[in-house]
Amino acid sequence: MEKTVLSIDPGTSKCGVALVHRKEDGSLSLIFHTVIAPGSLCQAIKDALTKSPFSLVVVGSGTGSRPIVHSIREAYPSLGVLLVDEKDTTMQARERYWEHNPRRGWRRFLPSSLQVPPVEYDDFAAYVLAERVLHQA
Repeated sequence: MEKTVLSIDPGTSKCGVALVHRKEDGSLSLIFHTVIAPGSLCQAIKDALTKSPFSLVVVGSGTGSRPIVHSIREAYPSLGVLLVDEKDTTMQARERYWEHNPRRGWRRFLPSSLQVPPVEYDDFAAYVLAERVLHQA
């Protein structure tokens, strides 16, 4: 099973991208993450390849996945592409966002599930997709 995957949460106006590595102890390390326009995806893959080698791209099966998968296969035919169910990734992405960006001030007193991050967090939805694949091994 792959130890490092590039994960993409596709959308029509923006995509979340996360490069995630599974360590020997089973924990996950977020190497690279960003939110980009779908047209910038090939450049994001190229940038991720310079940070860490990977041979599997995990793509959420929801909105906008078909053209994303097509463009990845066309531009990078040597990379494997795996479609993963996106069910509940948005709520889980909020949790991951707050884990990586601890709440301060009054936000500490409200449950994180009731709060929406102040920035785009599609990259953390991509991280959740990578978790699903890397924790199956």
